[in-house]
Amino acid sequence: MRVIVTSTGPTIDSQMDPRFGRAEYFLIIDSETMNTTAIDNASRHASGGAGIAAAQAVIDARVDVLVTGHLGPNALNVLKDTKIALYEGAQATVAENLNQLKAGQLKPVSSTGPSHLGQGGGMGQGHRGGQL
Repeated sequence: MRVIVTSTGPTIDSQMDPRFGRAEYFLIIDSETMNTTAIDNASRHASGGAGIAAAQAVIDARVDVLVTGHLGPNALNVLKDTKIALYEGAQATVAENLNQLKAGQLKPVSSTGPSHLGQGGGMGQGHRGGQL
């Protein structure tokens, strides 16, 4: 099985990146051979459409499973009609997420996270409801 995991670095010892469209890397792992390929996520610097571009990169990678933190609504719309299984990863390394996936401990993605996660909090740059 070919698994792709959002990652903060280029190795399986890197932390899973909870962002999808703005993840630093995508790591493709063959779960049988443990061969790993790191893909620099070029869409992370895009001014818009990062989730859609990242979703297309995942589709182009021809993987069976995606493990990530949060999928925005646009990325989810692109991925939902594919045969790629979508799982919500844990705040752990890529290797630990792969082990949890194999053990059946990761939850399937059931909804989207906040859109534009990782680009600032909005609402006055982190100020909630005008309160400081």
